[in-house]
Amino acid sequence: MNKSILTIYRHWRLALIAVAAIALATAIHLAIRTARKSEAKIEVNDRIGITPEQIASIKAIGEWEFLSVTSEEMADTVRRGIFTDDHLVRIYYGTLRLGINLKHVDENWIKARGDSVFVLLPPVGLLDSDFVDEARTQSFYESGHWTPADREALYQRAKQRMLATALTADNLGNARDHADAQFRQLLRAMGFSHIVIRFKQ
Repeated sequence: MNKSILTIYRHWRLALIAVAAIALATAIHLAIRTARKSEAKIEVNDRIGITPEQIASIKAIGEWEFLSVTSEEMADTVRRGIFTDDHLVRIYYGTLRLGINLKHVDENWIKARGDSVFVLLPPVGLLDSDFVDEARTQSFYESGHWTPADREALYQRAKQRMLATALTADNLGNARDHADAQFRQLLRAMGFSHIVIRFKQ
């Protein structure tokens, strides 16, 4: 093989190797670009929100009891007579439940922004006005004839005393404290770290 043919052969072989190397580099580059494009993008969303469904589910709790007060009251009445007096003495029992009714919240009672939330709750109060357990009511002493109206008046007097005993500032304050703590626990579980809770007056 003469020198010129050998030189051409060598140049052709080097050129072929260079072309192959370029083709291989191009293929690798394209493969990397395709792989990068096809990678799933993972975005971290650290925003916390509260959906209408979550608000509706909280409202659906309805009456939420935070304190119950058991009460026992003895009420009596006397009717004076010419020769004898009539007496009616009865013992009443009841359980008064203090809490909030979430069906009474305002339209925008809960507002969330980022990791902060503001809640405006209804006032704490008596959940059920029918708290006297009439099945346990006992006639402690009874003499003479008493009408249903007489018994109703005695019942209402005992009921008012139970209300006065249960709806004290201390009891209402304790119920508010329990409500605040329970709501904070619920909202923290939903991811909120800055929580403001207010009660309507």
